[in-house]
Amino acid sequence: MPIEFSHRHLDAGDCTLHVVEAGDPHGRPYLFLHGWPESWRTWKEVMALAGRDSRAVAIDLPGVGESTTTADGGSKRIVAERVRELIQAFELTDVTLVGHDAGGMVAYAFLRQYPEIARVVIMNTVIPGVEPWADVIRNPYIWHFGLHNVPALPETLVRGRQAEYFTYFYDVLSVDPSKITEESRAAHAAAYGSDASLTAGFDLYRAFGQDARDNAAATGAVRTPVLYLRGDGEVGEIAAYAAGLRAAGLENLTTALVPGAGHFAQEEAPAEVWRLIHAFAAGRPLPEDE
Repeated sequence: MPIEFSHRHLDAGDCTLHVVEAGDPHGRPYLFLHGWPESWRTWKEVMALAGRDSRAVAIDLPGVGESTTTADGGSKRIVAERVRELIQAFELTDVTLVGHDAGGMVAYAFLRQYPEIARVVIMNTVIPGVEPWADVIRNPYIWHFGLHNVPALPETLVRGRQAEYFTYFYDVLSVDPSKITEESRAAHAAAYGSDASLTAGFDLYRAFGQDARDNAAATGAVRTPVLYLRGDGEVGEIAAYAAGLRAAGLENLTTALVPGAGHFAQEEAPAEVWRLIHAFAAGRPLPEDE
């Protein structure tokens, strides 16, 4: 039987979150956070798999899609606070928080503020202020970090051309671009179709400086189980990211590669992504541990 998706809107602080759910409402909850240029739709296939025996919840990040923006723009610390309000409102327990790209940055900010979270999965991202952050931001291959940080200019360049601009990243950063379907691409472009949503997406980049300062101030050891996932076709060695996270205080970190995937692993290889996340939440060994 196909998994059904339900939609609702939740007031969370100074914004309203678009929340999508699938699966068993009494099952172990997994809360999925997307990155840029994505919407909740990036998790649809993973949620369909998760929904067979779990409760899968995804949101549009503030300002994106059907979610309204926050006064603090793209601050990951503030977005993490809004995610916390959702968890409390839904009375979720034993939560596995999963964040990809900018959503992974939010997941890290959440972990630092609320280390009582059961477990966290961070996917395909670097954390502002955590090595190899310095190497990433000076890498010319990551040119868009600088462009997206400029006030107003990226909106001027991209407005009305969202689909074409986003397609560049899907095609360049994935191992098999066809895995990111036309339906998914269209949904993501629509999620950034308004001026406000387009700015909300670029504000995720404009907040990197503040994010780095917030992360630098969040010192100390964290024992929460954390899984760092990365597509095996993405640029960069996973060991460097793991070393940075451990140096920042994550004492219970596991890493794993998603075979045959690049940056958009949850769309390129949803079955493998879900297998790894599900095994991690269940405490089963992952490939690096076997």
